[in-house]
Amino acid sequence: MKLVIFGANGPTGRLATEQALTEGHTVTAVTRRPDEFPLSDARLEVAGADVHDAAAVDRLVAGQDAVVSTLGLPYTKEPVTVYSDGMANMLKAMEFHGVRRLVCVSSIGVTPEHAPGESFTFRKVIAPMLLKMGRTLYEDMGRMEELVRASGLDWTIIRPAGLFDTTDPTEYIVGKPRTPGRFTARKDLADALVRSAVDHRDAGEIVEVITTKGVPSYASVFVKEALHIGNKR
Repeated sequence: MKLVIFGANGPTGRLATEQALTEGHTVTAVTRRPDEFPLSDARLEVAGADVHDAAAVDRLVAGQDAVVSTLGLPYTKEPVTVYSDGMANMLKAMEFHGVRRLVCVSSIGVTPEHAPGESFTFRKVIAPMLLKMGRTLYEDMGRMEELVRASGLDWTIIRPAGLFDTTDPTEYIVGKPRTPGRFTARKDLADALVRSAVDHRDAGEIVEVITTKGVPSYASVFVKEALHIGNKR
């Protein structure tokens, strides 16, 4: 299968690219800094492009079987448009070239709804603080989701929870919003992205990917991810 992965040089994008190549697929990895991309393979094309560049996006979508978006940014107080503007360009290119399958990463932060059984402290203290810190990101992810849902394509929106790193994928859960759980391993998210794109899972659905085993403490994830220390998705 031929996949184009936008945001491929982020932590999740690299993992999804690596997994797709391991499974024998052909991948176009799109990043603004192609010289920094760490992977190489006979079936890999590393393309330098910005998702704000409609012509570049159009060229890279042409001839693909599926489009995967792993775009991600650190928390910022500045206005964010990369998710919605980038997706608008992807959707336009897909419609023009007849590419039907789209899988994109969003976040559980897009919705203020809490999972059943969530603690009072998380609902009243931790979650509001995180939503405030990520407000500009989540607002633009929401705009992105609206564009995707209205597209008429065969789309799947995948929402992870708090991201952390593991060595291997786990027996993660894929469920409807809101599935109980606060964490998502990037390996699990990457696996879910590839499975969704390749196996055509959950078309026309918004799903959450939740890791249930080997999760870290919330404090450690908060310090590393929420306060950053500069990581993308």
